[in-house]
Amino acid sequence: MPEAIPVLARKTALALTASLALLATACTGRSGAGATDDATEEATINFWHAWSAPNEVKAVESLVAGFEKEHPNIHVNVVGNMTDDKINQALRSGGGSAPDVISSFTTNNVGKFCSSGALVDLDPFFEKSRIDPEKTFPKPMNEYTRFEGDRCTVPLLGDAYGLYYNKTAFAKAGIAHPPKTWSEFEADAKRLTIPRGDGYRQLGFMPDYHGWESTTEHYFAQFSPTYFGKDGKSRLASDPAFEKGFRLQKRLVDELGGFRRLERFRATLGDEWGPRHPFHTGQVAMQLDGEWRLGMAEDAKPRFEIGVAPLPVPDDQAGQYGKGYITGTIAGIAATSHKQNAAWELVKYMTTDTDAVVGFANRIHNVPSTLAALKSPKLKHDPRFRTFLDIAADPRSTTTPASVNGGVYLVTIQQFGYDYESGKVTDLRAGLRKTAAQIDTDIAQAE
Repeated sequence: MPEAIPVLARKTALALTASLALLATACTGRSGAGATDDATEEATINFWHAWSAPNEVKAVESLVAGFEKEHPNIHVNVVGNMTDDKINQALRSGGGSAPDVISSFTTNNVGKFCSSGALVDLDPFFEKSRIDPEKTFPKPMNEYTRFEGDRCTVPLLGDAYGLYYNKTAFAKAGIAHPPKTWSEFEADAKRLTIPRGDGYRQLGFMPDYHGWESTTEHYFAQFSPTYFGKDGKSRLASDPAFEKGFRLQKRLVDELGGFRRLERFRATLGDEWGPRHPFHTGQVAMQLDGEWRLGMAEDAKPRFEIGVAPLPVPDDQAGQYGKGYITGTIAGIAATSHKQNAAWELVKYMTTDTDAVVGFANRIHNVPSTLAALKSPKLKHDPRFRTFLDIAADPRSTTTPASVNGGVYLVTIQQFGYDYESGKVTDLRAGLRKTAAQIDTDIAQAE
């Protein structure tokens, strides 16, 4: 379900990357340029997706019904609640019941999908349909749906990350507006923190990487880092953005009580997806999170007013305030499919038809994935949701690039973050060099 997208991508990155290793020997079906089926003839195609909640399944069914109304000759057999493992196995084996079209919640594995040949390059289809992806999708979404020139996936709704804040707590602390720079954020986080014993009555912000959505990639996005150079090597140790991001987070940990005190407090708090999430309860005053949090927080009936804003930016990038981290769901066409032209008609409808994208976004409560849909007057949303639409449309927003071994490099960086914030690693620059070398080794072994 949409609210599980980011946690799924984060917590299962290694497992999914391992399963995708099987795709190295995937069937090398026809490419998009060689599709020969006639999309005007009667055809039945299989569409596998991961949504499972009743309202989500209903939304997918409505989306497909709209497609079938416009393409009465193409019938879609929808199979939901499909994990990446099941999708990967089917992409390898092919056959009549295998998917022609797939959607996945995991953008981290686009590099594997593309390099293995499991999904076809969609550029020939875009060219044939005279659709320019660069003018159709937000810049970060264009980036995370391709790998080394191969556009084997396409965006299907998205997620944008911003800042939630307790407006009532802000007013009590005399803070007039949400922070726009990290220095303002630091000051506000300390001002909003109210200690109690060896814990807190209220914590301004939970900075730990084990916290809720406070991952390295979400922090670093505000520094606009370059993860890999033109030579394919990790820039973790050479791009100053990473050092700045790590130092900011470590400083927050130290200033707000230290790693051990924060971890003891975190262990007493509710989980990320339940009604007792610490932002919902007022125990944490600011929260880094995605657009789905607004509905979840309001459903918990908090005793305070919720504010939404973009995440802060570095002080020397104040003019870029409004950007954020972008990710989302992806769709693609199986290389083993013998109905790729018919499959493209479905993919094209789901991902580029403005009304279809808007309708699906309204039902799923995710961010639309085309520039036209982001501006559509048909979007139905809480006025505060506008913040996430603007973040998604901001050309300065960033994402994490695809890699041949999936999200392994992100897991490696996150693990280093755990070691640095806890004090296990004290020499940041040496640690960054060592971690960058590990990333390069892992990628070389995967190629």
